[in-house]
This record gives sequence, C-alpha cells and structure tokens, in this order.
Amino acid sequence: MFFSKKRQEEIISSNVETIIGAGTFIQGDIVSQGSVRVDGRYNGDIKIKGDLIVGDKGYIEGSIEAKNVSVSGELNGNVLTKGKVEINGSGKVTGDLNVKNLIIDDGAIFKGNCVMDFAPQNNAYSAEEVAK
Repeated sequence: MFFSKKRQEEIISSNVETIIGAGTFIQGDIVSQGSVRVDGRYNGDIKIKGDLIVGDKGYIEGSIEAKNVSVSGELNGNVLTKGKVEINGSGKVTGDLNVKNLIIDDGAIFKGNCVMDFAPQNNAYSAEEVAK
C-alpha cells in the first residue's frame, strides 16, 4: 500500500538529524553521517551519508552528495546520489544529476543533464558472478 506524499514526508522527516529552519540563512559546507532537511536558505556544498530534504520554502545553492534527495523547494547545483532524486510538484532543480533513479512530479521544473547509473560500480557484479 502506498502512503500519501504528506505521510511519506512525515516518515522521512522523523529520521532527520539536522534541520535548517525557515527564516534561517547559512553559508558554508555541511558534512554529516545523517540526514539533513533545509527549510531556510543555504549556500554551500552538502556531503552527507543520509537523505537530503529541501522543503517547500527551502533554497540551496551548492553541490550535493547524498543517499537520496527530495526537492519541494529550489536547488541550484549538481547532485550525486547512490539512490534517487525526487523533484516534487513545487520543486525546481537547476544543475546536473548523477542518480540511480529519478522521479519528476507534474509541475516540477528540472533544468540540466541527468546520468542514470543503474548499476553503480560498488554494487556491480563481476563477469564470474554473472556467469553463475
């Protein structure tokens, strides 16, 4: 059974360890083992092992490395993920994406290039394993 978008966001948000709240502006780089949610304005690169969530009023200017990325606000910069990028209906992404999966909802805006690697090297099987 599928959850509504609001319920999905609540589930994801409950695991977020760092939140940049609405009305907040931060400049610099973030490196984290966990997940990050941006509801304010952020200028800088983000390199995290968890998920990145850009809320409806969130704005990011910088390069992103994360497990998964969900954008409901605005993101200007290149994105590298091992998982998926989801651009929700209110989301806008300007930059190049290197992803495993890409989901773009109706009304979303994406300006850039996308490379979809369905078999990342660290998960790829060797010729011997495939032959078995």
